Amino acid sequence: MTAADDRHGETETPPAEAGAQAPGTVGEYRIADDVVAAIAGMAAAAVPGVAGLGGSLPLGLSEVLAKRHATRGVRVEMGTREAAIDLHLQVRYGVQIPAVAQRVQESVKRSVESMTGLSVVEVNVYVQGLEAGGPADAAPAPDPRGAV
Repeated sequence: MTAADDRHGETETPPAEAGAQAPGTVGEYRIADDVVAAIAGMAAAAVPGVAGLGGSLPLGLSEVLAKRHATRGVRVEMGTREAAIDLHLQVRYGVQIPAVAQRVQESVKRSVESMTGLSVVEVNVYVQGLEAGGPADAAPAPDPRGAV
């Protein structure tokens, strides 16, 4: 309880901490940054329209540099009760990028908060690539000059 809570007679149950003692247990638990990053990465990758996580490096090199596929393109800053998440991703050609980014933000926030008890204060999405493919690229566009 904070001094401000004392003055107003209010008490509030704090959210779970990244390194807290769970009620009714005999010790502490800690959630590693990589675990939060993996949750965020999996939640983002499951959103329709997301083609992949990470920057524009070739997949093999990106995985070597990031060490793990699930956390590739994800950066997490954690406090004791909250987390801020940066996601770098590619989207599929033809999607509405702002709508996909918003769905990613909502999915990541919901997943991380429900699985960890942390409060997600921000989810920043950086679209760094575009994956061609799918129905929009199935047939070549007609030549505007009429040539075949």
